Amino acid sequence: MLNSSTGPTLLGFDVIMVGSILAGIAAFAMVFAVYTAVTIKDPMSKRVKALNARRDELKAGIVTANARKRQSLVRKTEKTEKVKDALSSMKVLQQSQVDMMAQKLAWAGFRNKEMAVYLIGARMIMPIVLGTIAFVMLYVVQIYPDWQMKRVMAMGAVLFLGYKGPELYLSNIAKKRTDAIRKGLPDALDLLVICAEAGLTVDAAFNRVAKELGRAYPELGDEFALTAIELSFLNERRKAFNNLAYRVDLEAVKGVVTTMVQTERYGTPLASALRVLSAEFRNERMMRAEEKAARLPAIMTVPLILFILPTLFIVILGPAACSIADAFSGGSGLGGGN
Repeated sequence: MLNSSTGPTLLGFDVIMVGSILAGIAAFAMVFAVYTAVTIKDPMSKRVKALNARRDELKAGIVTANARKRQSLVRKTEKTEKVKDALSSMKVLQQSQVDMMAQKLAWAGFRNKEMAVYLIGARMIMPIVLGTIAFVMLYVVQIYPDWQMKRVMAMGAVLFLGYKGPELYLSNIAKKRTDAIRKGLPDALDLLVICAEAGLTVDAAFNRVAKELGRAYPELGDEFALTAIELSFLNERRKAFNNLAYRVDLEAVKGVVTTMVQTERYGTPLASALRVLSAEFRNERMMRAEEKAARLPAIMTVPLILFILPTLFIVILGPAACSIADAFSGGSGLGGGN
């Protein structure tokens, strides 16, 4: 009979097998890190198409658009109108809902206002579809036969996610986008001050800042580039600034827009006003950093108690406990021999 040799085990697990799995995961992580470091993509490349589309749209309002462009716009509008009529006939669509959803889409970076109608329709259809699937799986197929009240709770969770899922997704994207714009706004204002003192016009200054900050802050560069395009094509420059405040859910951007509108109207110096705003935003960013630093001791208390202190006790008291256990085991063996 052949004896099968097995490797060392720890807590019932083969140490060699676990080590091999961890080594494979580490190798895969290293290859992935090298791949992501080598294949660096321009963050503004995906947004260039949207900016060009907005430029073409503004040009179409000034010059005569070609037949293919006009037909595509008419076809898209007809589809949207059909969906809007279907929702209106069921008394589930109001203009306030469309405006609110369009605002949330703008905050999340989606500039196609026609998507608001489709999202409202999806918010009505998804609870029905997901609720039907959940009902079949929970009550007909009974994948969890032991669940009683949990079935009702699971059905409620599925219906809630089906109804609020699109809005939660948009809110998450909008929050991340707003945080990214907030981080780069003081640097953008400093560059705007430099461009204004160098004698550039407002639209040229916005375009220059968008090019300089496009890689570091792609969201902010996208918004500034779109504002520069609208400043060049729109008849009212105030409308371009108001569109910037409409697309970004940030009070600091609204303050910048108010300053730009006032300088356009009253002819006040732009560089001095932007310098004051930049100093205020930097002070605000420093205050937020200090606030986060002040919260660190309270936040680190629970991880310190749960993870750091037990490990520290094991490292300090472990050798002493092993020595005491060896001493007692040796003493008991000696006494038994006598």
